[in-house]
Amino acid sequence: MYTLKKSLGQHFLKDEVVCQRIVEVLKTCSFTQLLEVGPGGGALSKYLIKLEGFDFKLIELDEEKIGYLCKVYPSLEGKIISGSILEIPVPFEGDFTLIGNFPYNISTQIVFRVLEWKDQVSCMIGMFQKEVAVRICSGPGSREYGILSVLTQAYFEVAYLFDVDEDAFNPPPKVKSGVIKMKRTGNPYGIVNHRKFASLVKAAFGQRRKQLRNPLKPYFKPEVLKEDIFTKRAEQLSVADYVGLLNRMQ
Repeated sequence: MYTLKKSLGQHFLKDEVVCQRIVEVLKTCSFTQLLEVGPGGGALSKYLIKLEGFDFKLIELDEEKIGYLCKVYPSLEGKIISGSILEIPVPFEGDFTLIGNFPYNISTQIVFRVLEWKDQVSCMIGMFQKEVAVRICSGPGSREYGILSVLTQAYFEVAYLFDVDEDAFNPPPKVKSGVIKMKRTGNPYGIVNHRKFASLVKAAFGQRRKQLRNPLKPYFKPEVLKEDIFTKRAEQLSVADYVGLLNRMQ
């Protein structure tokens, strides 16, 4: 068997119905390369190895779990990358799909990593703390809409799929979880400078309760800041609105 390591934020999925639902969602994606992040005890892996027609890799930080997986599922030998998704280079050439029950303590960072790899990640199915999952999928005007929402939705079509209760895990987390799907749309808004776009969005939400002319003052000329859009707050603007502002930054 294996031990649970709280320091790594480990909550292992044990509900077989949930595992099967996630795998069924995966089947709606077309892919020839698949990366599983944080396989842990292999709750999803044991279903994924039964699928055919793709190159399968896994990334796991816990050496004990790697040993366990290779012993219980010999076909995984040589497919597991030892390390953190936040530190490894992109594991494939060309497009790939990403799947995982993500550790809550780095789940937001994983999304930003996927955004770094957006030109290669064609689809992602992930389990997050429900609060994070809702934030990714929320639209303008909601309290949950924020930096993650805008940056993700600029390049991906996002969908909140279903809740997962605490008792689906060992040990049970203190919060509910949510499964989402992100399907790449490319660059439909024609964003030229991705880093500049991210800086703009982060600045806007840095003072989300204030009118935009306050946090965005360094980015625009005084005459532009007089326009009505700058009397709104960050959560009131759509992705298209932010791209429009990006194209007018000084």
